Amino acid sequence: MLKINDINVYYGNIHALKGVSLDINPGEIVTLIGANGAGKSTLLKTISGLLKPKTGEILLEDEHVAGKVPQLIVKRGISHVPEGRRVFANMSVEENLELGAYLRKDKKGIHEDFEKVYGLFPRLLERRKQLSGTLSGGEQQMLAMGRALMARPRLLLLDEPSMGLAPLLVKTIFRIIEEINQTGTTILLVEQNANMALSIANRAYVIETGKIVASGTSAELGESDQIRKAYLGGH
Repeated sequence: MLKINDINVYYGNIHALKGVSLDINPGEIVTLIGANGAGKSTLLKTISGLLKPKTGEILLEDEHVAGKVPQLIVKRGISHVPEGRRVFANMSVEENLELGAYLRKDKKGIHEDFEKVYGLFPRLLERRKQLSGTLSGGEQQMLAMGRALMARPRLLLLDEPSMGLAPLLVKTIFRIIEEINQTGTTILLVEQNANMALSIANRAYVIETGKIVASGTSAELGESDQIRKAYLGGH
């Protein structure tokens, strides 16, 4: 579904992504593991059009999308839930969700997707008229995910969905990520909580200082002593 070939991304003089290649098959959950500053968010921003690679290609179902404007990439079926949630604080929950569907014209489909999002996140239904800035961190995370789903993506990019959330909420968010995947949405997950990420992902890539240094099935990476020591708190 998504193929990234040898992309290089710079912030000014800083070489942030160095020859990164990876692929994602339809229906998978693929996770990207790495320390802070390794390039995980940079990669998601490059896929979603917020950053342009200097060299290399990004193919979505064989169509070149590298460097295209973000709204075109959303139209092509990629939605991005950014780190830090970024909900529109002065707008209601419902208005935030409506914004997620701003490129769509199919009223009936949009209505159906409202129902789906409220089915996944009943808390949002209870709070639908509430200003988003007054929601808890967990509710804002649910809203950011729900808003991305309103674009009806085929590929969902999730950047640190568990950040700053209580352990119980983290479990809920991960269960919902699995449910979203089971309805047919492919997912690329960036997550500090590597244990949780590997527990739901089919495959994983490890990124260090802008380079992919390991990849494999979640089970393979979970059993690697090196990965366990570096990212999973194992010995």
